[in-house]
Amino acid sequence: MKAWRYFWGLIRFQPWNYALNCLAIVLVFVFSQIPGLLAQNFFDRLATPQGPDLWWIAALLLMSFAGRIAFLICCQLTNAPFMYTCAALVQKNVFARILELPGASALPASSGEAISRLRDDVDDSSSYLIGFNDLIALIIFVAVAFVVMLRISALITLTVCIPLIVIVLIVHLAGHALEQRRKQSRDATGAVTGFLGELFGSVQAVQVANAQEQAIEHFKHLNTVRLKTTVRDRLLEQVLQSTFSNTVSIGTGAILLLAGQAMHAKAFTVGDFALFVYYLAWITEFTQLFGRMLTSYRQTGVSVERLSTLLRGEPARRLVTPTRLYMRGTPPELPALPEAGSNRLSTLEVKGLAYRYPDTERGIRDINFSLKRGTLTVVTGRIGAGKTTLLQAMSGLLPADTGEICWNGQRLEDPAAFFVPPHSAYTAQVPRIFSDTLRDNILMGLPKREKELDEALELTVLKPDIAEMVQGLETKVGPRGVRLSGGQIQRAAAARMFVRPAELYIVDDLSSALDVETEAQLWERMFARQEVTVLAVSHRRAVLKRADQVIVLREGEIVAHGTLDDLLATNSEMQRIWHGEAQ
Repeated sequence: MKAWRYFWGLIRFQPWNYALNCLAIVLVFVFSQIPGLLAQNFFDRLATPQGPDLWWIAALLLMSFAGRIAFLICCQLTNAPFMYTCAALVQKNVFARILELPGASALPASSGEAISRLRDDVDDSSSYLIGFNDLIALIIFVAVAFVVMLRISALITLTVCIPLIVIVLIVHLAGHALEQRRKQSRDATGAVTGFLGELFGSVQAVQVANAQEQAIEHFKHLNTVRLKTTVRDRLLEQVLQSTFSNTVSIGTGAILLLAGQAMHAKAFTVGDFALFVYYLAWITEFTQLFGRMLTSYRQTGVSVERLSTLLRGEPARRLVTPTRLYMRGTPPELPALPEAGSNRLSTLEVKGLAYRYPDTERGIRDINFSLKRGTLTVVTGRIGAGKTTLLQAMSGLLPADTGEICWNGQRLEDPAAFFVPPHSAYTAQVPRIFSDTLRDNILMGLPKREKELDEALELTVLKPDIAEMVQGLETKVGPRGVRLSGGQIQRAAAARMFVRPAELYIVDDLSSALDVETEAQLWERMFARQEVTVLAVSHRRAVLKRADQVIVLREGEIVAHGTLDDLLATNSEMQRIWHGEAQ
């Protein structure tokens, strides 16, 4: 997507804010014309017998000053709403696309890298247009100044164009280098942000592996790369800005020399010289801003390209697709959870399901099984057998390469959109807990559902834990649930799942961090509910004993399935798993 199309989309989304901001800054510069014209009149009238009218000049100067202040206030009242609303639009559209994608592969890189793009690249691209408004206003100012100056001296006025032409040529020649260095700088910043996100989420693993020094050294290396790329990016930018300033200064000197010669020949008055000197300051600012905006346009094109990659195949114009934003007031309440209605689960069939990870070629292949309403199906196998991959590919969290999933005999065209409440609810192997209250971590934006929440807490054996917390459900759990134990995190995630009634519950090693007694209570309470249907990954004996059918995976393939007793009698892989020899 061309950067100008992106900018046009932002302007179309906020036309009034942008237009008012542009008009206000133009009027600021219109009022800025007055002092120069007054200076010309003042110096020219000094040589006349009546002399200058100081009261009239003072009044116009005050009017000019007041007008500039008033319209500068208007600029401030419109530029921030425009920038932040446009930034919110882009961020919302990117988030919406991410949530549409298979959850396990929604981001092209790390979450830290995505945050870097949604922060730095969005800010750069949304603030560019406010600077562009300044350029528009200066263009109008300079156009008026050129008309006035041409009427005084065509030669001197045309000399003003020389620095502008030189700057355009310099930016054109340096364009590729500008884009490359900005991209390298942004990528290096994203690598640092991504590593920090991963490090904060795996502090315990680093400590257990005694890898603190290695982590610090890697962080130093990433920062060194970032420092070098950022310095190269800023150095090129500053060299260009210095070149622009020097070009303008040389041009200004040439103009003043020509003006001096014209005054000596009596073709140029002192008032004309005062006006030219006043205009030159503004023309100098315009020329430098023009160079900066050309440079920034190249760099912002990199930001737009980086944001487009987060859309994962969607047209880049989706970045600026108009959508409803709630920038003020209370956002609307979420709609009530839908009911399953007539599409309640009877049977679920998986046929020929396959998925391979692009980097490793590992995954699952030719997965076939079915389950019925009111049953517990357990998928088990060694570490790396493909258990989690099976659940994610089936539920649309990974884009399956081949295969189909049928719900009550009907093929699902979009499993990712279907396997959500009220059809299905899912708890991952490593649950995501946010730095918020326990209540909000469970409800996740749902309206208060006290009855359902109470039932979910009872079901997941969380009530005794909450009773020991001083603030109960309002307890802040900290980043990634740091104030909770591993078992409490798993049960909080399970409560989040059960507070959303579903036809099928998909759980990945739900009770791995629970003690034996709590685990037994959880599964007992779960299956005390009527017609509960569960597809679970587990190797725990308590879960396997309850299973109506067990599916045994090995190296991404189903090697056996059936009841636990039959598998223990006939399958060596199941025997090893049961005795803990295959983990």
